[in-house]
Amino acid sequence: MSSTTSTTVFVSGATGFIAQHVVKQLLEKGYSVVGSVRSAAKGESLKKLTKSDKFSYEVVPELSDEGAFDQALKNHPEVTVFLHTASPFTFNVTDIEKELLQPAIQGTKNVLTAISKYGPQIKRVVVTSSIAAMFSWAEGYNKQRVHTEEDWNPITYQESLQNPFNGYVGSKKFAELSAWEFVKENKPNFKISFIHPVYVFGPQAYEIKDKSQLNVSAEVINAVTKLGPNDQVPEVAGLFIDVRDVARAHIFGFESDEAINKRLLLSEGSFSSERIAQLIRKNFPKSNVPEGDLSKEPEQFKKHLFNVDNTQTRNLLAFKFIGLEQSIVDTVKQIYDS
Repeated sequence: MSSTTSTTVFVSGATGFIAQHVVKQLLEKGYSVVGSVRSAAKGESLKKLTKSDKFSYEVVPELSDEGAFDQALKNHPEVTVFLHTASPFTFNVTDIEKELLQPAIQGTKNVLTAISKYGPQIKRVVVTSSIAAMFSWAEGYNKQRVHTEEDWNPITYQESLQNPFNGYVGSKKFAELSAWEFVKENKPNFKISFIHPVYVFGPQAYEIKDKSQLNVSAEVINAVTKLGPNDQVPEVAGLFIDVRDVARAHIFGFESDEAINKRLLLSEGSFSSERIAQLIRKNFPKSNVPEGDLSKEPEQFKKHLFNVDNTQTRNLLAFKFIGLEQSIVDTVKQIYDS
């Protein structure tokens, strides 16, 4: 890669939870950043938050519109790296195919097509995917099954249409597959990498003025902060990664040749709502949340946890992931301060 001061990185979906951290870290490293946003108002808001003249934006209202990114790339021949973080994430849909599957699949195709047509100078592409593209929910939480970077969710396109949850996990799988197929068929100038996080915790990149801006994963933590001392802690458990590590992995994804054609599986370890409550009480003694009953964890892990082995990813990244306690403390401090 050329020096950071002369490199411009395009970040699609720049106002997203992960994307804002990517933008922040890129700017801190001296990169110039062009972000795609759905409206000029969102672009101006993010520009103010970054406080940087090295950030600019392009309005791309709909990912799935044909040629959605064409003009943005025509406007920025200086871009040499493209990070595609934009993808629909909602379970509140009426048409699964139209609102989840097609935007994810067509949005990815639109990005890669635009790069091939109008960004021949772009050499590296990183796509944000998810553990959802790897994990087989059909097998349930089988403790004998260990998921690695090589695994694919076996869900079919037809099964993806059955309910919004299937639609979301299917959108991740088929969007990634469409990217691999594009590269195989078109043999473009760029090299590609994929990022697969589990539950993403951590603070917002910039100060939050409105708690409704919290992402779905942070809402798990926020929900615990709202509990009273005698309330029951909701049963939520799984694997987590801090958002700041997800952002670092995106940057590694284009800075390192070791990431070419790799799927990086990002998971630091397990969490439960009971442990989140316990950590909040420990670090914020004036809070009113319940104590957190860690004796419930083994049973919850049995029901909600699946095994992953991401040794390959950890060895490649060679940086220590942020632990659960720091991730929770940083998130809760921001929530209480807002």
